[in-house]
Amino acid sequence: MLSKAKIKLIRSLEHRKYRNEQGLFVVEGDKTVREMLASPLSVVCLLADAAWIEQLPVVLQTKASETVPVTAQELAQVSFLKTAHRAMALVRIPEYTPDLDEIVSCLSLYLDGVQDPGNLGTIIRIADWFGIRHVLCGAGCADTFNPKTIQSTMGAVIRVKTCSVNIDFLEQLHSKYPEHPIYGAFLDGENIFQQSLPARALVVMGNESKGISPKTAKLVANRILVPSYPAGEPTSESLNVATATAIVCSEFRRQISCDTLP
Repeated sequence: MLSKAKIKLIRSLEHRKYRNEQGLFVVEGDKTVREMLASPLSVVCLLADAAWIEQLPVVLQTKASETVPVTAQELAQVSFLKTAHRAMALVRIPEYTPDLDEIVSCLSLYLDGVQDPGNLGTIIRIADWFGIRHVLCGAGCADTFNPKTIQSTMGAVIRVKTCSVNIDFLEQLHSKYPEHPIYGAFLDGENIFQQSLPARALVVMGNESKGISPKTAKLVANRILVPSYPAGEPTSESLNVATATAIVCSEFRRQISCDTLP
C-alpha cells in the first residue's frame, strides 16, 4: 500500500526545488524503469504491481533499496502521465562534474537556453543515438530531471552525462583550449553540408525562439546552418531545436564514417 508520506514525496518531485532537496527524480514506464534497475544508477524505490515485479529477473527484483507493490489505481494517483504505466521508480540524481580534458577529447553538446523539457529530453536521446556522451545545459535550460524531460529521453539519461553549467565553463574551455573548435547553429551560418567537420568539437544549440545568446555567440568561432530547400524559397521560420540537433549530429558523425571508410 502506498503511504501518504510516499505520495507526498512523489508529487513534490514534479518541482525542481524538491528534486534538488531530495536528490531524487521520477522515472515512469515499464521499459525505462527496467533499464534503470539494470543500470549503475541508484534506484531508491520501485513502485509496481506485483505481477510486474515477479516478471523481473531475480537480480533486478532486489536492485531497489525499497520495493512497494501497488495497484493500478495507486500508480494513477501519483503518475505524471495521462495514462499511468505498471511501474515507477525514484532514482538518485547522479553527480557529474564535467572535465575540460574529457570534453575536448570527443564530440559534445552545449545547450544555450533550451527551455522545453520535451526538447531537452529528445536532444539527450539524440545524443545517445549518435554516441555523444556529454550534454552541457547552459543558463535557462530546462531541468534534465524534470519528469517530462526524463520521459522524453526514453532511458538515454542513463548513458549520457548531463549537467548544468554557465557561460564561465565555455570561457574556461576557450581559454585553456583555444584551438578546440566550437560550432554553433545560426540562421546566418554557413551551410553545414559544405563544411569539413572535425571528430572532436563542442556544438552549441540555442533557445527555441531566440537562438544562441549574444554572450555565448562571442565564443562560437564556427557558425553553421541547416539550410532549407530549395534555397531562396519561402519556408518555415526555423527548425525545431531537437530536429536541428539531430541533423547537425548526423552530419558530424557521417563525416567521421566517411573518413574511416577503406
